Amino acid sequence: MSSNTKSTWDWEIVPQTTWLGTSVSELWSYRHLVVGLVRRDFLLSYQQTVLGPLWMLFQPILTLITYVLVFGKLVGISTQGIPPTLFYLTGIVLWNLFNDTFLANSSTFRDNAHIFSKVYFPRLVVPLAQLSNQLIRFSIQFFLLLLIMAYYVIFTPWPAPSLLKLAAVPIIIVLIASMSLGLGMTVSVLTGKYRDLSYIISLGIRLLMFLTPVVYPINYVDEKWRWIVQLNPLTPLFELFRLLMLGQGLVTPGQVAYSLVFVGVVLVMGLLTFNKQGDKLIDVI
Repeated sequence: MSSNTKSTWDWEIVPQTTWLGTSVSELWSYRHLVVGLVRRDFLLSYQQTVLGPLWMLFQPILTLITYVLVFGKLVGISTQGIPPTLFYLTGIVLWNLFNDTFLANSSTFRDNAHIFSKVYFPRLVVPLAQLSNQLIRFSIQFFLLLLIMAYYVIFTPWPAPSLLKLAAVPIIIVLIASMSLGLGMTVSVLTGKYRDLSYIISLGIRLLMFLTPVVYPINYVDEKWRWIVQLNPLTPLFELFRLLMLGQGLVTPGQVAYSLVFVGVVLVMGLLTFNKQGDKLIDVI
């Protein structure tokens, strides 16, 4: 075939994958596939269920009731003057975004091997679809949080957050989503090769929740042990989220910078590892 004919091709599929994997323009051309995958996952999750999509609200509400009873009433953890409902719900909503996005992407190759081995499309489409699905869930749960905040503002002396602070909240959401996406893509390569790692990772992510200020304020931790919790890059983001939403949170600019650097490194590492190792894993799975 002549070089003139070759130049008219839109794509050329080769057996090797580059570190960058694909271009933004190619990803954009597969946007309809992303929408289709999001729709498929949404329907599969809530088909033949009694409550359907209401589970997206029912789950955080049940978790909230459990936390208020166990950590608030039985254990007696102080919420530093913040209404327990608001304190726990802010942690639950943000943790669900991180946890669900990470777990959904951590088994990408294992769960989609039958698709990856039969048809070509940028492998990055699947993690992006999973992220989009979790962001939809988060948006609904975040709306529930705003409704409860509005109740406290209207019917109690609780002050309303400023619009400037609320405008900065999406930055925290993007950082949490990016961290979970990067970690999930990195781990998906490992679980694709070693399936038993999924059990260890599932246990590890549960333990990580207790090193993240989801059910307790950072002030509740003894100072000599507080550095362990602050070593967790999620901690500054959770504290900043509560500071913006509820007006109380212990965080410094240096800690936020630490989280920003960690998110950047993890996201880049996840993208490079996912793209480069994707072609090799198909022969292994």
